[in-house]
Amino acid sequence: MTRSLQTVAYRRASALDSDATGRRLGLETSQGATPTGAEDHPRFFAGFLTSPQAASAALLAVADVAAARYHQPRLSASLDPVVTGNGDRLRFESFSGCGGVYARLDVLTPGLDGGEVGHGTTNVDVNNPLREALSRIGTDDPLHLRVGPDELAVTTLDGPVVEKKVPLPDRWLRGFAEAQVIAAGFDLRAELPAGEAVRFLRGLPGAGGVRRGQGDPRWVVPAGRGLRPTTRPAPGAVCLPGPQRLEALRRVLRHATALRVYGPAVNGAADTAATAAAWEVVLPGMRLTLTLSPDVSRGFSGEGGVLTALATDEAAADAELVSVLLAWEPRIDVADLAASSGLTPERVRAALVRLGTSGRVGYDTAEAAYFHRELPYDAERVERHNPRLRTARELVAADAVTLDGALATVTAADGHRHRVRDEAGVLSCSCLWWAKYRGGRGPCKHALAVRMARRGATAGSAGTAGTGGGAR
Repeated sequence: MTRSLQTVAYRRASALDSDATGRRLGLETSQGATPTGAEDHPRFFAGFLTSPQAASAALLAVADVAAARYHQPRLSASLDPVVTGNGDRLRFESFSGCGGVYARLDVLTPGLDGGEVGHGTTNVDVNNPLREALSRIGTDDPLHLRVGPDELAVTTLDGPVVEKKVPLPDRWLRGFAEAQVIAAGFDLRAELPAGEAVRFLRGLPGAGGVRRGQGDPRWVVPAGRGLRPTTRPAPGAVCLPGPQRLEALRRVLRHATALRVYGPAVNGAADTAATAAAWEVVLPGMRLTLTLSPDVSRGFSGEGGVLTALATDEAAADAELVSVLLAWEPRIDVADLAASSGLTPERVRAALVRLGTSGRVGYDTAEAAYFHRELPYDAERVERHNPRLRTARELVAADAVTLDGALATVTAADGHRHRVRDEAGVLSCSCLWWAKYRGGRGPCKHALAVRMARRGATAGSAGTAGTGGGAR
């Protein structure tokens, strides 16, 4: 796993202070992207939180995920959350150190009072003293929130005084990309009222309650106003491997008004493969969502949902066009983008998937819509360090793909030949990867290479494809 260190610099440490005028929560920002370009310490909000206790607990839940490793928990992990100002809301996002849990807190318009929300994305400092202070908030007295430097800091501090060097594995970057692509295939499967939500979540094992694979409910199905565990998938079921990974939601249970569960369609007992799912706690003026990978030991980075989009030249050009039309919208309207870009809605959706692979859009399951943000990382690394995509490009460049109608042959570097079959646009392969996952973790490198070769032939290389189907 490729790792690097990213320096995150703040003017000062985030802190919760109290004075004669009340309590003030100052969240410090690092360098980020804004409509006017990169800024060292952008300012996104200064106003009040309408539900201080719930907001503090939810922010701590996002920080819990950023500091957690649910697989191999003895290894340390810590990455400051990402904050995005979308004009009408603030979004705080984090990823677990093991790459299997994605957390997002959406503080909506009803949750904010007395200040305009700016536009942009950056890291926000959540340090241990701040966590302790937030955990002690016991009343709903007014709490002023500032996201970004205060006016005094802007004019009197010459440079950053707090720096953190955090590990940034490539799998975390790929995980952000994969999670939104997977979530775009979810639908609402169940909604529980507050009482049932609290009962269900409190009944799940905690971090030390149950070992993985020893009694964990694999699936849950709607039952009346609640959910019940089941060992077999059924229509409407949602996968729940590693339920202890929902422990961060317990911080906000006393404030919950509902629990919503999202997942892909499950047709019945034949769909035995584990799937990802999203668990959303509805709070006053806010939503806290945890998206879980299909297994505790399985991070989002290897799911392969983004590979087809990354391998499409047309989507790459469309994404470049669509990207200039984005303006940190909280809800991206595909029809409006289609009208502005001159592309069809289908091509706009493909472009949004492509932009999602580089962290430039996320997906909100509650609103079934993409939103604009710019992750403060080197987005090109998502593609550059994806091993299957990189190998597929090398195979095409090495003339290792031979096309023959619905069949194709891919010759690996060791001389081994793999047969790829196209059935109604779905590619299968004779390789071990396909035999093991059956497409459940995206296309194999051979199928990707075949897609690239076919697009190259269709786009103007037909003269290099002879009657025998060769594509060079």
